[in-house]
Amino acid sequence: MSNLKRFFKDTIIYGFAAVLPRAINVILVKLHTHSLSSDKYAENTIFFVYAAYLNALLTFGMETAFFRFFTKEKEKGRVISTSFISILFVTLIFLGVGFYYSQAISDYFGFAHVLYLQILILVLFFDTLVVIPFAYLRVNNQPVKFAAIKILNICIYAFLNYYFLILLPKSQLAGGTESGFISELYREHSLVVFIFIANLIASLITFLILIPIILKFRFEFDKALLKKMLAYGLPILITSLAFVTNENLDKILLQKYLGKEQMGIYAACYKLGVFMVLFTMAFRLGAEPFFFNKAQDSNAKETYARIMTWFTAIGTVFLLIIVLFIDLFASLLLGNEVYFQGLSIVPIILFADLFLGISYNLAIWYKLTDKTRYGMVFSLIAAAITIIFNILFIPVIGYMASAWATLLAYGLITILSYLYGKKYYPIPYENKKMILYIGVSFVLSVLSFKLFRNNYIISVVFLFAYSLLIYFNEKKEIQNIFKK
Repeated sequence: MSNLKRFFKDTIIYGFAAVLPRAINVILVKLHTHSLSSDKYAENTIFFVYAAYLNALLTFGMETAFFRFFTKEKEKGRVISTSFISILFVTLIFLGVGFYYSQAISDYFGFAHVLYLQILILVLFFDTLVVIPFAYLRVNNQPVKFAAIKILNICIYAFLNYYFLILLPKSQLAGGTESGFISELYREHSLVVFIFIANLIASLITFLILIPIILKFRFEFDKALLKKMLAYGLPILITSLAFVTNENLDKILLQKYLGKEQMGIYAACYKLGVFMVLFTMAFRLGAEPFFFNKAQDSNAKETYARIMTWFTAIGTVFLLIIVLFIDLFASLLLGNEVYFQGLSIVPIILFADLFLGISYNLAIWYKLTDKTRYGMVFSLIAAAITIIFNILFIPVIGYMASAWATLLAYGLITILSYLYGKKYYPIPYENKKMILYIGVSFVLSVLSFKLFRNNYIISVVFLFAYSLLIYFNEKKEIQNIFKK
């Protein structure tokens, strides 16, 4: 089996485990926007913004370090146990401090109720403890179990969302006689609290399922190994925090400058870019172990270059599909027309996510050469652009400033990663093809959104023509991939 064919196979297997849960999450967007007003949807968004920041802090780059050192070290068991024990130690401190100072922290960050913060702390506690067990499943090639647990988690979360947001309110309105904790919550809080509770229950069940795997770990702690892993992983932590800033700080600033309603509209429309995120996530899950395992192959760089070309080609197809049929996707996923006014951000966010995916591919040079500090610096520069651009231009052009800031940030990371990669780990990327795909998809996106919006005949023609362009450029490779 060719390297490229094997890569696609791995990406599909592991990507499915990430894509299906996120796809179900996308469907839940309509339930949330239907059930919550835009200001309450903003509360839901802020909850997960804080979750993203804290998740990056609590894992402190250890997942990526785990993959790197698992392929380098002979004592695999020590890598597993050292990674898990270090995360467990940090997470237990977080749990204790978080609950002890929960009221003060809740007041400082403006949570509507201290209960919301306490639920967030518990969700993060359980989600963080399963990071290494999930990585263990991936590195030991157990995709079925990995996928099954991930899918079970989102199914529980989705069912509880339906129960709490649809069935429970109907029962209360019909004069139901439910009593106890749930009914008390329903009377004293908005429906948004039940989204948080659903997340907590799903996270707890996932943790319980993974306990047998955790018990298999040999609890051996290697201080010397931990120092090496931290030296590798801490720059990844800074990179992750900068990424979370690029993805989420705009929501915080929009709420500050424009209010919860405008932020809620922006956040809901932002999620239409999730299809590109799903594709990028599937790519990343397949690529990370693949790139590390193939690093010693004589043709590794040529393989990386072909994967980059294919990522760009397929990514631009996903992007075009969303832009060409944007109003259809909005009707299906957002439902409430109050959110449609923010659709103009979607094409910009899609191109930003495309460049983010390209930067993931480019990042292989500093991960393989153990120069992760470069990724940290690039991400910090991008985060600075995000902060400055949002602060300066949100008061002027509203949430469009946040969309353009995201594109500028990810575009800059891509350029910097490419230029420095040429110096330290040159890969023969097919630049002309990639520029062609990005350029043509950009032109078709502008034409469709500005001149032919809702003209689905033209949309189909554009998509067919672009697909033909890719097919004729990659015809030989396509035939090899599908050859038995």
